Amino acid sequence: MSTSLYAWPAGETGYLIDVPETDPARVAQGLRIVAGRRRIELVDVVPGLSTVLVTLARPMPPGAFRALLAEVESEPVEDAADTGTITVGVRYDGPDLDEVAALTGLGVQQIVEIHTSTGFRAAFSGFAPGFVYLTGVPAVLRVPRRAEPRAVVPGGSVALADRFTAVYPRPSPGGWRLIGSTDMQLWDDAADPPAAVRPGMTVRFRQVA
Repeated sequence: MSTSLYAWPAGETGYLIDVPETDPARVAQGLRIVAGRRRIELVDVVPGLSTVLVTLARPMPPGAFRALLAEVESEPVEDAADTGTITVGVRYDGPDLDEVAALTGLGVQQIVEIHTSTGFRAAFSGFAPGFVYLTGVPAVLRVPRRAEPRAVVPGGSVALADRFTAVYPRPSPGGWRLIGSTDMQLWDDAADPPAAVRPGMTVRFRQVA
C-alpha cells in the first residue's frame, strides 16, 4: 500500500506527518478511526497547521506506519470528523478595531459584517490551553500582528492576525489585533473535554450588545 503522506520519526514512539494539502484535523480523525479498528494504541494525536504529530504507545516500524497512513488516506471520515458548529457572541469593542479599519480600508461595520458572516475552521490549538487557531479569514481582513505585543491581553479577547482569527481564553501576552470581546468560557479545567472549541469544528461569531 502506498501513501502520499510523508512522516518523519519523532522520538522513539512518534511520527510527524506532513499534510500540506490535506486538512490536518481530518487526518487526525482518520488516524484515530483506523488505529481503533486495528487495536493500535495512540497516546496522542495533535493536528497543526500543516502537520499531525502522532505518539504511539509502543514503537512501530516505518513500513508499518506507512501502511497505516495508506489506510487513513482511504478512510471516509467526512461524517466521523468533529464537524460541529459553535457560535460565539462578540461585542465588537476591541482597542485595535479602528486600526484594523485603517489597515484594510474598510469601515468598522464592514469588518463586523465580514467577521460575523464567515464560518471559520478550527485548525489546531496551541500557544495556551484553549487557544485555537481559526482559518478561513477572508483576504480583506488579513492584517499583520502588532509591532509590539501586549504584556497582557484580557481573557475573552477576539483577535485577528494574518490568516487567523482566535479568542484568547484567558489573560496572556499577545500580539494579535484585538477587535472584540466575548463572555463565553472557551476553556474549563473541570469540563470534559475542557476546550469548547476543538480542531475540526466550525466557529461562527455573532454580534451582541
